[in-house]
Amino acid sequence: MNHAYVFPGQGSQFSGMGKNLYESNEVAKSLFEKANEILGFRISDIMFSGSDEQLKQTDITQPAVFIHSVAAFNTIDNAAPDMVAGHSLGEFSALVANKTLSFEDGLKLVAIRAKAMQKACELQPSTMAAVLALDDNKVEEICANISRESGEIVVAANYNCPGQLVISGSLKGIEIACEQMKAAGAKRALVLPVGGAFHSPLMASAKEELAKAIHDTHFNEPICPVYQNVVAQAVSNPAIIKENLIAQLTGPVRWTQSVQAMVADGAGIFTECGPGKVLQGLVQKIYKEAQVNGI
Repeated sequence: MNHAYVFPGQGSQFSGMGKNLYESNEVAKSLFEKANEILGFRISDIMFSGSDEQLKQTDITQPAVFIHSVAAFNTIDNAAPDMVAGHSLGEFSALVANKTLSFEDGLKLVAIRAKAMQKACELQPSTMAAVLALDDNKVEEICANISRESGEIVVAANYNCPGQLVISGSLKGIEIACEQMKAAGAKRALVLPVGGAFHSPLMASAKEELAKAIHDTHFNEPICPVYQNVVAQAVSNPAIIKENLIAQLTGPVRWTQSVQAMVADGAGIFTECGPGKVLQGLVQKIYKEAQVNGI
């Protein structure tokens, strides 16, 4: 039975995150201090005692979740993943775990990604919404119809688990979509408290900025495959990993399909490394027989 390590994304942060790791583990402590040095400010102080409002800022949230996730993974004795995956931002943590990226390079890329996404959010007001209990095909069809008929951008963004799909787009596009999703039988269509339309064409300006940074960064041969969000299959070629990581900013997070692909390739144990338990819950909904745990 293969052991998959999975890494959460934005939204799993909380005040106090990583404090226990910092205080109880020297390896984790050294990573937090290295991160403070790389970023040029004590992000650990914000993680341990900052307000929820501070931690919601994209340029704080993304590095914070990344640092916590990699620190958690590094506390595991003799961790030997057979495969890794990360939800959105978590893909960067996964790429450190399978040694494609160094911690330092991973953190620098995450910081660039977070700032670029923050800027893209400010360029055009946009948002996301969770659609519950409606078939994926129906959600995609409604999004495509709205985009075609109204000219508003609205796309399927996060395939989290069966019956839970997050859509992303312009404020008007999401407003129309929520009404139509409910009319089509969705149990709920709820606008999320996020700063912008992640994983949609509205992140194009951020994608350009991130692409340059990724192309300028050395990616190693990984020790195990990463199941990347945009293709939902095992990838080991560093050049392809780079392209998929860039495409992820404007492309969907195919989490349901990624977990299904890992299971098809023999995964039975899933360990979530990082703040919260969101992925443990999603994995269990996708594959009920999975053994799930967290660090």
